[in-house]
Amino acid sequence: MSEAGTVWKLEHASLSAYLDDHLLAAETGVRLFSAARRTWAGSKYEQTFADLENEISGERDELEQLIITLGYRRSKFKHLVATAGAVTGRLGPINPLSTGGGTTGQFELETLQSIVRAKECLYRTLLSLSAHDHRFNPARLREMIDMAGRQQDAVARVMEETAPARFLTGQVR
Repeated sequence: MSEAGTVWKLEHASLSAYLDDHLLAAETGVRLFSAARRTWAGSKYEQTFADLENEISGERDELEQLIITLGYRRSKFKHLVATAGAVTGRLGPINPLSTGGGTTGQFELETLQSIVRAKECLYRTLLSLSAHDHRFNPARLREMIDMAGRQQDAVARVMEETAPARFLTGQVR
């Protein structure tokens, strides 16, 4: 709630922790989209996931640069968690068989959509803060929100087009 005449200041410790949490999630997201690209290699969806992996990797780098620009430091503990996650992720983070099929394949696609939605929430939060801190670029944040929407749509399209193969059986008449 905003009161007339109130001067707002950033709570740097909270914002730093929040951005660090999102950076950790972004690193996980890059790994999961990389795994999805490998899962869908050779299919008509391979390029979709290659493009998404590339975009999300770039966004992760941009978030890391923002953290540095704001003068915040990375949590050593979270950095260790990210490193451990990278090792674990190589074992098949959500879908150990990386088949893209079955209910696990469906869950993998739903998880990817959730990751992109969380990232969109970050951009919306920063956009709301941009009214109080000139270091946030509202135009760029709007671009990022639009990109997140396109990314969610791309994953949803794969999920919707491949769901029948996971859950329906056909009979010859």
